[in-house]
Amino acid sequence: MSKIAFLGSGAWGIAVAMVAYNNKHTVKMWSKFPEEIDEINRTRENSRCLKNVKIPEGIEFTTNLSIVEDADIVVIGVPSIGVRNVSASIKNIINKDAIIVNLAKGLEKETLKRLSEVIKEELPDNDVVVLSGPTHAEEVSRGVPSLLVVSSLNPDAALKVQKTFMCQNFRIYKNDDIVGVELGGALKNIIAIAAGIADELKLGDNTVAALMTRGLTEIARLGVAMGANKETFAGLTGVGDLIVTCTSKHSRNRRAGSLIAKGMKIEDVIKEVGTVEGYFATLSAKTFAQSHNVYMPITEQCYAIMYENKDVKTAINDLLDGQGKDEHEEIWLL
Repeated sequence: MSKIAFLGSGAWGIAVAMVAYNNKHTVKMWSKFPEEIDEINRTRENSRCLKNVKIPEGIEFTTNLSIVEDADIVVIGVPSIGVRNVSASIKNIINKDAIIVNLAKGLEKETLKRLSEVIKEELPDNDVVVLSGPTHAEEVSRGVPSLLVVSSLNPDAALKVQKTFMCQNFRIYKNDDIVGVELGGALKNIIAIAAGIADELKLGDNTVAALMTRGLTEIARLGVAMGANKETFAGLTGVGDLIVTCTSKHSRNRRAGSLIAKGMKIEDVIKEVGTVEGYFATLSAKTFAQSHNVYMPITEQCYAIMYENKDVKTAINDLLDGQGKDEHEEIWLL
């Protein structure tokens, strides 16, 4: 059995930690927020982000980063904006043989780098594995059957993580396309914001289906331009993650889109919803699209809405005014 240290005690980190604990591993969790740790230790619940889910007594919670010193696996479960700082904070105490697992889905705002690249810069001696897929903490924590993907530049590290976390209701596949896995997980949040806007405006199922389908084309188009395999976007971290994020009541990005459509400013949306990875991903994707000469009209309109205060109805009209194209003249999935 493995010793696993989780950095971050939010909903997704707790859900995955419960899977690891139920698989008979030793699990310890860290948070920089003493009040959060105090509540969990007192009530065995994180009422802020995972209400009514009881956390097993055997999972230890602490504000002391020393839990990584003897860990076989270190799981980073903080939002994308905190990944570099958390990685840097354990640089001098982590076991060099420990495998790092990243749970966040996003891109670093300042550098536009994928999160595995960010972690590797701070911790060059450790193997980095990405765990991603169409999952919500609210369901995984309750044992709802869920399918995920692990990816790493080191296949042995990916296999180790697969064996460690996999169980009947937490089925894990391997994929050696780490670029595609990470981009699929990050860019689908943009389309989920658009889906939330469309849903709030009562545009109908046809419109949301169109946004998801053409949004997937945008994701695949940019992904291939950046070196990903197009087949990855037809899998769990592409179409699978896109479906669940665009349609689920648990999706923060979809909820953010809904609030934007109601007229709420993006700053207030973030205060209301919490982390909205799609907000940061939109800026990164637009920059990537320009540098790679990739056409991403949905992303462009989302950027205009969130960063330039463009009216949502005007953005939709502009999106629909595009010229007709042949669906297969562009990069498609298969």
